[in-house]
Amino acid sequence: MSREQTIVMTGASRGIGRIAAARILQEQPQTHLLLLSRSVPTDLVNELRAADGNVSVVPADLSSLREVADAADAVIARIRAGELPPIRAVACNAGVQHTNARTTTIDGYESTFAVNVLANHVLLRRLQSSLHPAARIVATVSDTHFGDFRHNLGMVPGPRWQPVDTLARVGAFRDPERAAAGRTAYSTSKLAAIYLVHEYARRFTAGPVVSYNPGFVPGTDLARDADPVSRFAMRWIMPLLTLTPLATSPSRAGQFLADAILGTVAASSGAYIDRDRVAESSPESYDPLREREIWEAVESLTDAFLPTANPTERLKK
Repeated sequence: MSREQTIVMTGASRGIGRIAAARILQEQPQTHLLLLSRSVPTDLVNELRAADGNVSVVPADLSSLREVADAADAVIARIRAGELPPIRAVACNAGVQHTNARTTTIDGYESTFAVNVLANHVLLRRLQSSLHPAARIVATVSDTHFGDFRHNLGMVPGPRWQPVDTLARVGAFRDPERAAAGRTAYSTSKLAAIYLVHEYARRFTAGPVVSYNPGFVPGTDLARDADPVSRFAMRWIMPLLTLTPLATSPSRAGQFLADAILGTVAASSGAYIDRDRVAESSPESYDPLREREIWEAVESLTDAFLPTANPTERLKK
């Protein structure tokens, strides 16, 4: 019998996150799945509850760091009130990819970096002191951070690393109104997320912190903001690639994500889970200097939304 636990998850309303949510409750039915979502995914909640799943939703628009912080506090309040079992996993699965690199959030940050990096940092740092000592943290990343044809079929430009303060603002990439800049912002944000996973592994004293790469997954809504031709290709043509090693079907990617969240894949803290196994991320993604720099930069950028007193008992010295 599985233990009672809370799993906090973003990005569960569609795509591989939706599949993973159902799998988690099937495999560990005593789990309370707590979803952070901009709007209540009523159809998903009804579907999970119809299968006797224990699920609830805390509203949070990840493009607003204030809403992320408030949502984390709402989760903590429910834990302290005894309404929820201990948090044994946090899955930062939500992500955005725009057709430009000039979209800004309410906080004034470039949207891709804000949602894919800063929101995750605020959520994890806000929840940090309330996690079970063995809690597992999973950040969904992307093999676009390799920047080569083998990993993205030439569809997404590779990352272009720059000072974090620059990446967090509009104008980090040339011709920011073009789709290529938006895709570069995406691959760069995923490289940044891997750097942070390595740094979290050094600093957090809870359970393992890992990154999860689903591979190229056609048929999801990640390209929902793309042009009509690209959307058509992603939804109806590219799925044929799942018959080859070049792509992962949404159902398999969702199962692999559930496995990463539940710890089915044995992985040490800081590991990169490539679909269903631990692997090496790109050579560029191993850089202790950049990892420390991004930690310090995101701490500064999100300072107004972090706990007023750092939970040093959960930080490695």
